[in-house]
Amino acid sequence: MAEVVSPITRQITKGELDSQDPPVDIRLQKVEDCLVYDRRGVPLPFKKLYQDRKAVIVFVRSFLCYSCKEYVDDLAKIPKEALEDAYIRLVVIGQSAYHHIEPFCKLTSYPYEIYVDPERCIFQNLGMKREEKFTQSANPSPHVKSGVFVGQMKTIWRAMTSPKFDFQGDLYQQGGAIIAGPGSQVHFSHFDMNRLDHMPINWLLQLAGVQQTLDFSNKPKILHI
Repeated sequence: MAEVVSPITRQITKGELDSQDPPVDIRLQKVEDCLVYDRRGVPLPFKKLYQDRKAVIVFVRSFLCYSCKEYVDDLAKIPKEALEDAYIRLVVIGQSAYHHIEPFCKLTSYPYEIYVDPERCIFQNLGMKREEKFTQSANPSPHVKSGVFVGQMKTIWRAMTSPKFDFQGDLYQQGGAIIAGPGSQVHFSHFDMNRLDHMPINWLLQLAGVQQTLDFSNKPKILHI
């Protein structure tokens, strides 16, 4: 029988699971009625995303951002069966206009739920960080493969070639991730300190109850025979 993981309701960093950071007070009641919008512009109260089952909810800073794009590239690789077996939802929330959702999903091959919070109601009321802070505890995301210079060039090129030239979100706003539900219970939270401070996907999945560990590396696989 698998070991039961106790709910985690404090901020932690990737470099140290036993971080001494103070607890993060997450109150979903402040944001449960904030509206998010699907790819057709249909509004939905935020609470609908986690009321009936546990949900892993990832907030991204901008659909143009190369690090967000590469992180969602890896979210797209999560097998549907892994989520179904653990009875959890995977949700991505951006902060652009809704018409940017469809092109972003095509670019990343992301097949799961995705919404936008164009007024940043949830980002702001949950206290997600604005501006970037780089510290030793904020380790670079294992899911971002591009270097900073190349990544920024990709971001600029996508902005220039976008049908509607805008930054698809506030570039100063940072994202994060929470595991919530069913109901208003928050099991875990992580607020990004900068564009590279993503929570490793395997950690999120295991904390949410997914049993299998996935390989997101681009390294060639070695077969032992």
